[in-house]
Amino acid sequence: MKLHTQEKQTLSDAIDKLNEGLDSFIQLYNDAEEDKPLIEFDDEATTIIERAKKIYGNEEIDQRMNKIVKEILSLIPLNQKDSPQNEEE
Repeated sequence: MKLHTQEKQTLSDAIDKLNEGLDSFIQLYNDAEEDKPLIEFDDEATTIIERAKKIYGNEEIDQRMNKIVKEILSLIPLNQKDSPQNEEE
């Protein structure tokens, strides 16, 4: 393939930009963390949540579930060093 000087420079610049973009993607991949769910819902709970979200909308159900979780967690001690979880370890 024969190229003029300007075409060669244009292709070289394009390759440099592709390499920069690829480097950015590689950096994003390397910096990515595994997304672990906070709560593992069983199949039945998942089905009920999905159905509720279809009926009432994502935002409404998310708000209600957040409220419920906060209320439940407020009833158990979270600041103790000798929690049952620590005793098992």
